[in-house]
Amino acid sequence: MNIGIFTDTYSPQISGVATSIMIMENELRKQGHTVYIFTTTDPNADRESEEGRVFRLPSIPFVFFPERRVAIAGMNKFIKLVGRLDLDIIHTHTEFSLGLLGKRIAKKYHIPSIHTYHTMYVDYLHYIAKGKILTPSMVGKMTKSFCDSYDAIITPTAKVRHHLEEQGIHKLMYTVPTGTDISSFAPVEKQRILDLKKSLGIGTEDPVILSLGRIAHEKNIDAIINAMPEVLQTKPTAKLVIVGDGPVRKDLEKLVEEKHLEAHVIFTGAVDWENISLYYQLGDLFVSASTTETQGLTYAEAMAASLPVVAKRDESIEGFLSDRETAFLFDEDYELASLLIKILSDKNTATLVASNGRVKVESISADQFGINIESTYNEIREIYRVKRQNGTIKVKPTLIKSKIASQVFSLSSSTHVQRKERSSRRD
Repeated sequence: MNIGIFTDTYSPQISGVATSIMIMENELRKQGHTVYIFTTTDPNADRESEEGRVFRLPSIPFVFFPERRVAIAGMNKFIKLVGRLDLDIIHTHTEFSLGLLGKRIAKKYHIPSIHTYHTMYVDYLHYIAKGKILTPSMVGKMTKSFCDSYDAIITPTAKVRHHLEEQGIHKLMYTVPTGTDISSFAPVEKQRILDLKKSLGIGTEDPVILSLGRIAHEKNIDAIINAMPEVLQTKPTAKLVIVGDGPVRKDLEKLVEEKHLEAHVIFTGAVDWENISLYYQLGDLFVSASTTETQGLTYAEAMAASLPVVAKRDESIEGFLSDRETAFLFDEDYELASLLIKILSDKNTATLVASNGRVKVESISADQFGINIESTYNEIREIYRVKRQNGTIKVKPTLIKSKIASQVFSLSSSTHVQRKERSSRRD
């Protein structure tokens, strides 16, 4: 297949979306497909290595998310280019500039189109005039309008799928978890870890609590920082290492100062992908207090690196992270400190849960992710072919029996039913 991927976010940018696309691209290429990336310019991109496979439109930083970019020119040039590439399918990964362009091109050239919905924007309204301009209802209507024009939608988790269904979107949907390149997180030489600890001012025997990802309000990293004083009462040499960058880093650094934690909380800034595995293996455990995840890539990466994972309970991790089996879960922020202390104090249990997590993550390997995406493409292309062949025949998504959806994601549907039953009992 000739596959066109349209995205505003792509390497060398660091985000869950960029990582997901990178893994998918690599797996599709290994399967023998030709993959073209259509994205925005980036001052740090290696244009020489991208030649012939990555096409970039002139862009500027997005006003509400300065670390992200949106295209501002070159649309007509891309439309003509795609006309010569003979694409078999178009896959968009953004609802903004490149996503709109991908939709336009798919319609012009009669190419089947599919969209991955990565971001639940209701969790990000505070970035836009502090939530005073857009309401959840407005976002829901815009989301429905955007998604309804596609042949199918991919969601990375059941949580996102259910969110779209609640917005009135009833397209054919596939829940395809992003795969993890497990081989990238193989153990590294112990000396490299010791050298990294030394460079960060961490003692060889200091317990290390790791937080990795975008440093943003919705990630709730302040809850982890607020847990540290209690942790230090039992583990006085413990260190919290926060890997990544983002809009609230300065606010969190100020919080660290207010709590006099400068000697125990370390901000590394953004780290190149090639070194991510090393940073995971720096930790004794990985922790996230976020409930806005749509992919949970960092959980899977930590598990692939054989780290015990501590996560806040949320629908996005149901069926994947199980408390005291493949991870340690908590419900309220005030519970976090005691849980961290328990894990750092009970090495045997931590090791057992980490081992179970490592086995679990193998079920969503990068290889399997590529297979699922390829199968989804083939199914959508066949549905599109039948629709065109029959002309006036309307294919009703609710009546389509999707092999991919039924094989991979029956568990997600059942947990959603259980969740709704629990909710109704509470009401």
